[in-house]
Amino acid sequence: MKGLTPIVKKIAQLMCGMIFIYGIYIVVHGHLTPGGAFAGGIILAGAFILLILAFGSEVIKLRKEESGSSVSESLSLLVTLILASTGLLIGSKVFFKNFLPPGQIGQLVSAGAIPLYNILIGIEVAAAIITIFLALIIFKEEEEQR
Repeated sequence: MKGLTPIVKKIAQLMCGMIFIYGIYIVVHGHLTPGGAFAGGIILAGAFILLILAFGSEVIKLRKEESGSSVSESLSLLVTLILASTGLLIGSKVFFKNFLPPGQIGQLVSAGAIPLYNILIGIEVAAAIITIFLALIIFKEEEEQR
């Protein structure tokens, strides 16, 4: 898959940064506003997908990127499970125990461990969507080569 015109590439570069920052904002503020990990993860994945569509699959090595996104997806799930199990390990009988101090209501650091879960799940969702997208592109390119 070849890239698009230079104008589309430059616009995609400019938009990707803004989309990525907005996705981070949605993930980090998920415990304060509507949105959160899933919506922010989809937005983050959209930023990377926009770059892949604009520059084409020849710019990056798709097989390497697919394995990298699979590793980050698995690693974020593992860290989420370790964080969720921490409540059991500190003596509580509750899985997903909010063991960090709650902070003040309305502040960014006001929900204990919930923002950490949002960040980890946001990374997992973004990596999963990117992995699916790259797998579809690789399948399409293999079909075209036949």
